[in-house]
Amino acid sequence: MAADRRAGTTALDRLRTHYDSVDMVCPKCGYEDTDGKWRSEMNGSRVDYQHLCPSCGAIRRRTIRLDSTE
Repeated sequence: MAADRRAGTTALDRLRTHYDSVDMVCPKCGYEDTDGKWRSEMNGSRVDYQHLCPSCGAIRRRTIRLDSTE
């Protein structure tokens, strides 16, 4: 079975791919960004996902906090 390279290799990559495929309608103006992508950035103990609506400029953010305790 071949791996889907778009899906990413980590759980965080797969979450970004999920956002790209199901969360592309702007809640402010209703625009569906069919060609858009969510950007991700890791900053210490959190991962920030961000999408900029090309129609109205609204910025949507999702943040995942990583727990450092084991």
